[in-house]
Amino acid sequence: MLLVYTHKITPRIKYTFKQVCTRILGIPVSFTTQVEQFIAHDNLKLSYSHQQLGNEFFIKSHRILFEQGLSDLDLHVSDWEDTKCFFYSGDKSDLPYDIFAAAFYLMSRYEEYLPHVQDEYGRFTAKDSIAFNNGFLQQPVVDMWAYKFRKVLKQRFPNYVFENQTFTINPIIDVPTAFYFKHKGLMRTVGGTFSDIFRFRLRLLYQRYMVLLGIKKDPYDTFKWVINRQKKAKHKFLIFFLIGDYSTFDKNININKKRFASLIKSMADYCHVGLKASYFAVGDFKILKREKFSMEGIINNSLKASRNSFSKLNLPVCYRNLIDLEITEDYSMGYVNEMGFRAGTCTPFLFYDLDYEIQTPLMIHSYHLMDYTLLQHKSLLDKKESLQRFMDRIKQVNGTFVPVFHNYSFSEEERWEGFKELFNLILDTGDEDK
Repeated sequence: MLLVYTHKITPRIKYTFKQVCTRILGIPVSFTTQVEQFIAHDNLKLSYSHQQLGNEFFIKSHRILFEQGLSDLDLHVSDWEDTKCFFYSGDKSDLPYDIFAAAFYLMSRYEEYLPHVQDEYGRFTAKDSIAFNNGFLQQPVVDMWAYKFRKVLKQRFPNYVFENQTFTINPIIDVPTAFYFKHKGLMRTVGGTFSDIFRFRLRLLYQRYMVLLGIKKDPYDTFKWVINRQKKAKHKFLIFFLIGDYSTFDKNININKKRFASLIKSMADYCHVGLKASYFAVGDFKILKREKFSMEGIINNSLKASRNSFSKLNLPVCYRNLIDLEITEDYSMGYVNEMGFRAGTCTPFLFYDLDYEIQTPLMIHSYHLMDYTLLQHKSLLDKKESLQRFMDRIKQVNGTFVPVFHNYSFSEEERWEGFKELFNLILDTGDEDK
């Protein structure tokens, strides 16, 4: 066990040290403000304060973990060996940076509470983040800092036996639209037909009626392939269905259609099923509650996981709503158009409410890659190489890779050519270490 001496034990200190030390490194941690207890401890220990007590392992603390609420922080990002960091600690500290303060800043999404420009969907964009602007978005810096800390601990306490974590994957399949043509209802089918005609999309019109007449398969209906792949995979897929009302933003099938409800039930027999909260449910508790109960009625089980439509996050409101509804896992945190680590980590972490200054029971599984981002690479080889490099970074810190694919990513459409192979590459990479 690691004993941490500090002049004041705060909720932020407990939250951050338990994430970095216990969840990432597998080291149990406890805290004390008593110098005598700290001196008597004959195992792993460090002091985290403004001044060093003696010649113990010491990390000079930044003020952020002793504060409440938000404040003006002076952030200077600097190079640190193979990565970058901020909150410089000085020469007397055994680590040149206060990695715990920096980790808290990233994981609490401190910067997203500060004034910022939102995109057309009301989202915080990657280009406004400290990670993007300082070139470390594609590094799991919190985990990298943790392993630098572990290395120094090993040197100071050579007899301590450290646990070895393992690399794993958590594949996500998003279903905003289960079918492209089928089960849309008469009005939407007629509207789509006239739209195809007026825009001279004759090939799409032909495809539409080949599907509706049962001659061809709906291009978005890839669920049998997903089930067959799940049967062979060692990792359980988590599949999110959008069941909210039709709107400008959400255009899935009506949940009252028996074929759609039957599809969700059949997928729940093989995969874990979560709720893709509709665009308006993200900020409306009543709508979210209705969608949650609808999904639980379909899968005949309690709902554990949620993911927001368009990956929209309005912190802290949407997370508080999930907590109130006893949803325990969220998969919304990530960037749609950028590959990387929005919270700086590839290890699941609990949501910390900066307004209430409490650690909540909601586990955040930040996703690191959405299939869209791979479209920027023209060739399949480039996509594979980019994906493999990214996974290798997570492997180096024994983290969890969370990729998001869509049901239509596995279709035969030209745009998504090779994406089945990319998904298989991820699964095979995850199996290598088992």
